[in-house]
Amino acid sequence: MKHALLSVWDKTGIVELAECLSKNNYKILSSGGTAKTLREAGLKITEVSEHTGAPEMMDGRVKTLHPKIHGGLLGRRGIDDQVMRDNKISGIDILVVNLYPFEEMSGKNLPLNELIEFVDIGGPAMIRAAAKNFKDVAVVIDPADYDMLKKSVEEDNMTEKERLYLAKKVFARTSSYDAAISNYLFGLESETPEIYTVQFKNGRSLRYGENPHQKAAVYGETGIAGQVPLQGKAMSYNNYLDVDAAVGLLREFDETAAVIVKHNNPCGVSLGDSLLEAYTKARDVDPVSAYGGIVALNREVGADVAKELASTFIEVVIAPSYTEEALSLMKVKENMRVLILPKENETVSLRTIDGGALVQITPKDVTENWEVVSEREPTKEEIEGMKLAMKICKHTKSNAIIFAKGKSALAIGAGQMNRVNSTQIAVMKANSPLKGSVVASDAFLPFADTLEVAAQAGATALLQPGGSIRDQEVIDAANRLNVAMVFTGVRYFRH
Repeated sequence: MKHALLSVWDKTGIVELAECLSKNNYKILSSGGTAKTLREAGLKITEVSEHTGAPEMMDGRVKTLHPKIHGGLLGRRGIDDQVMRDNKISGIDILVVNLYPFEEMSGKNLPLNELIEFVDIGGPAMIRAAAKNFKDVAVVIDPADYDMLKKSVEEDNMTEKERLYLAKKVFARTSSYDAAISNYLFGLESETPEIYTVQFKNGRSLRYGENPHQKAAVYGETGIAGQVPLQGKAMSYNNYLDVDAAVGLLREFDETAAVIVKHNNPCGVSLGDSLLEAYTKARDVDPVSAYGGIVALNREVGADVAKELASTFIEVVIAPSYTEEALSLMKVKENMRVLILPKENETVSLRTIDGGALVQITPKDVTENWEVVSEREPTKEEIEGMKLAMKICKHTKSNAIIFAKGKSALAIGAGQMNRVNSTQIAVMKANSPLKGSVVASDAFLPFADTLEVAAQAGATALLQPGGSIRDQEVIDAANRLNVAMVFTGVRYFRH
């Protein structure tokens, strides 16, 4: 007789699976809550303790850690048969296990002595054993695979390829499970633990990386990483980077907003009373750069916006939803990728470097402490413009200088090696008059030259973190030029 051992925390679909196994002459071994669930469903099961001849002990900590269980899982058919007979070990042909929910429980602020009981020992030991012996044992850890298992049982035909696939999932799961435990325990001492382990799932190959000679893949099941276009070509490596940058900035706004990104920098940002107004104003900040850009919108796209999107070349558009008419209109641009804006995921920033990685955690509750340092107070309109400009600064490569007025950016200077060059480039690229505009800088001004270039272009107020040894020189220049200047105390370098 064939044997199947079922021991699951998540009981989804387990009764139906057990019924299939029973109908196909499998003897079912089980214990604890799983055994109770199966008995209540009218199924005949054999308790693990009865099978092993050893009682559960230590409040259930020890129940499957026994030679009759692990021998049944690890025994190589045709090699270890005599050893198994000598020790009265029956082969276990199918193992169905999912683990104690450590990840879920670790987010509930339990005392460590309570949380530690959700560290599964027997489960990982069993599934690793079965996965090692995948040529003879099928091990299932995901209810999503139950249908495949039932089909194989009914047809009495599970291939080695299928068993190897299931084994791969086991080792990925035990790896992520141990990582969650390790990260939690190391994280008790520090927000930046000595050892940090990550795992990404759902890997999909991309055509190439940043350039055609580079290989690339994307990993992830949620957020931007998990997105599949509603229409258009498959996403590229650069598309994912740019969409992530655009959405990061878009999430700064509760108001109706449009963000356009090109090569990981915003080239157009605007608020509007309508989405159409926000988009067209954002596009007009730098229409040359907007061509072939990434458009991120935070309201449903209707026909009016869809017509504008389809009137030019756009790589990707991402928004919370689209009307049926909008989707129909955008089909004329068959290569334009259309994505749904996902919910925000809380993740750490992870960047690889030669020999390792940099991990960065950005708190959600960073507070800027605005202080007027100039003789002239900024007007209400200047303050609103500075708020918008600094939000854009946070998502622009350093050195970043943003000119804004009202609800729109006017000019963006990004990614230069010195701040005055960023200012000069912004002024040069401006598509609208800068008279009466405000300026935000992502870091302090080391000299007054940046302020002087901005003021000459027409700016009347400037927002910066402050903190330079020459702050007073810059303040004196602001007073001489009648520019209102505010320090925030918070720097937003973005490399």
